[in-house]
Amino acid sequence: MAFDFPSAAWTDAYKDAINANANYKVAGKDWTHGAVAMVVKAEPSVGIAEDLGMILDVHGGECRGCRLVGASEAQDAPFVVQASYAQWKAVIKREIDPTKALMQGKLKLVKGHMPTMVKYVQSSKELVESTSRVPTRFPDEG
Repeated sequence: MAFDFPSAAWTDAYKDAINANANYKVAGKDWTHGAVAMVVKAEPSVGIAEDLGMILDVHGGECRGCRLVGASEAQDAPFVVQASYAQWKAVIKREIDPTKALMQGKLKLVKGHMPTMVKYVQSSKELVESTSRVPTRFPDEG
């Protein structure tokens, strides 16, 4: 069964995928800096009427929760990464590297400390690896 991206069901499956990723448990074991929100900019052409956020409550190599929220609630997270639907789709499909995308401005760290994010680059890569394990249906692919 594939999950629509973005959706509450997708975030539930993503949490499970993160927690099933043994490499993330190792790479993220020292992360104690709070939740990370991923904000998907509105894209009415694919059915995303408003900006949406996915808050990952990650701590010590574990994902304690992952939920879909409005963009304003996502701004409460200590780290907020924002991008277009197309950029997030490319990250999930592993067509672009999230660290390079951050450096190129394709993904924007709109809140949080960039040196901290860079320090945990392997952890970020494993979070992305976890997205690729979620059976995903993208609204613009039918």
